[in-house]
Amino acid sequence: MPIDSQPARQPDPATSGPPARARRLGRAERREQILTAATQAFARSGFAATSLDDIAAEAGISRVILYRHFDSKSGLYRAVLDRVCARLVATVGERDFTAASVDALVGVAAEDPAGFRLLFQHAAREPEFRAEADQFHAGMVAVARRELARTIRDKAWATWAAHLAPTVAIEAIIAWLDAGQPDPDQAPERVRQALSGVLQAAQPPAR
Repeated sequence: MPIDSQPARQPDPATSGPPARARRLGRAERREQILTAATQAFARSGFAATSLDDIAAEAGISRVILYRHFDSKSGLYRAVLDRVCARLVATVGERDFTAASVDALVGVAAEDPAGFRLLFQHAAREPEFRAEADQFHAGMVAVARRELARTIRDKAWATWAAHLAPTVAIEAIIAWLDAGQPDPDQAPERVRQALSGVLQAAQPPAR
């Protein structure tokens, strides 16, 4: 039989089939995917310079799919901030601040550095979203004031320390992120050392 007339080889039913399809994400999973991509994009380029097309490309989806979940860039940015705040509250707590709270705060920053930066660095510089950042910071100050009032007798110094302590903690963690997250096991202790300086300064001098 001439070679050109040989019958075509049939695919083996046991090893062939229709092309595998990517698993379709549920609505909640797709929303999380978009929020993660938006967090990265906004933290990298800022609100004004980031378009919805940029975020869709970051997420690997079409703009049509993105619009099914978020109808505006402002709404998406706020959803990203809400997500970061919710993660911090769930991990760190919102009523008490202890030594373990520093470990939790560092843990959130390590898991989601872009979100941490977005809330504490970028949002405060965006006029449209500064209120959200200020509100979260005010909550941190209120918790610190309540805790420090137990150990610092002078109300004026306690108020000063309560406003400064959250800023010192956040800036120390951001410096740690900027340095590439070195010695992660030691990072919480370094933050506590920085806070200790604030607390000592607020105490009356020894006589």
